[in-house]
Amino acid sequence: MSYIKRNLENIVNQVTKEYPVVLVTGPRQVGKTTMLQKLMEGTERGYVSLDDLNERALAKSDPELFLQLHKPPVLIDEVQYAPELFAYIKMNVDKNHAPGAFWLTGSQIFKLMRGVQESLAGRVAVLSLTSLSQAEIAGGEMEPFTIDMETLLERKAGRTEIDTGGIFERIYKGSMPAIVSGVNSNNQIFYSSYLSTYIERDVKDLSDAIDSLRFLQFITAVAARCGQMVNVAEIARDADINQTQAKNWLGILETLGIIFYLHPYSNNLLKRLVKTPKLYFYDTGLVCYLTKWSSAETLECGAMNGAILENYVVAEIRKTYLNCGKEPYMYYYRDKDAKEIDVVLEHDGILNPIEIKKTSNPGTELIKVFGLLDRASTPRSKGAVICMKPVLGAIDRDNYIIPVWMI
Repeated sequence: MSYIKRNLENIVNQVTKEYPVVLVTGPRQVGKTTMLQKLMEGTERGYVSLDDLNERALAKSDPELFLQLHKPPVLIDEVQYAPELFAYIKMNVDKNHAPGAFWLTGSQIFKLMRGVQESLAGRVAVLSLTSLSQAEIAGGEMEPFTIDMETLLERKAGRTEIDTGGIFERIYKGSMPAIVSGVNSNNQIFYSSYLSTYIERDVKDLSDAIDSLRFLQFITAVAARCGQMVNVAEIARDADINQTQAKNWLGILETLGIIFYLHPYSNNLLKRLVKTPKLYFYDTGLVCYLTKWSSAETLECGAMNGAILENYVVAEIRKTYLNCGKEPYMYYYRDKDAKEIDVVLEHDGILNPIEIKKTSNPGTELIKVFGLLDRASTPRSKGAVICMKPVLGAIDRDNYIIPVWMI
């Protein structure tokens, strides 16, 4: 298996020089440990995993002895299993002031963050690793996605054009390193075992009362609604659970880094007419498995192609920010007449509206909706239609046509 270089490596190296503790969060099997072990090569940093039950028991019962045995610099994997360590890591850090002393990984974001914020505030850099981005698969390094012609031309120079079939192949295959690198060639077998391991280990660790089959029904109902406004009542009905359970279980999926939300955009002049967020998965391969598409070709022609394409594009834009250690300010906008802008990017005091379409020939009718933002107190800047047109283009001077493969 050839290692796929991760964009986040540069950020890890940078913050290691500045912070005593570096925490990399993200779901299982996205490559957190692989990336950090690659960066450890040729250094004196030790390694210990709390997936090892003996190590976990010691870390929980005698954290002081555990840290004597595993002296920094050290990488402690799956640290969420022993929150007892945080207070002792803090004592070590406050005594020694050594940058990069502790590298930690964890796959339960909120559970982790509680202990981290209480014990390590101001001492820890928290980074988020997702499944692979398009740019990483293509072998290039990327800046956060923005709608700026100079930046877009730079992105284009480092990439290879991919046609519609190729994009849907990538959407169907997903972005987990084991699949992309060819270690696991069969998507169905990979995602089947991934889900059962993940439900049995992580989901049940967060909530003992969860029935595995019921949770599988639930996550399938959620996947069928990717790219849509969250409807808890419908999800609960399809999964045969109550709405409180559905809300709690959505919280678990977010905690484990499986899903994320786009919230509706509003500011002091543009009132929030819709309060419900839209829901997306980081990995479209998991969506395709759960919604039972048998191939990329059937997906491309199927009823969900628009929703899954939107999910893919939104997740890819988000990854370009997270991979640079930044949190994106991404929203959607919907007015009282149900007119909707798929994505609103806010940065540097401007708004960029984005429409996502399967067409390869977008026209001016697609950008009319961008005018909805003109009432906002933050000025609207360049807009874009991200679509299947194979080359970078423009509808007019203020609105660009960006191929999906360029994100």
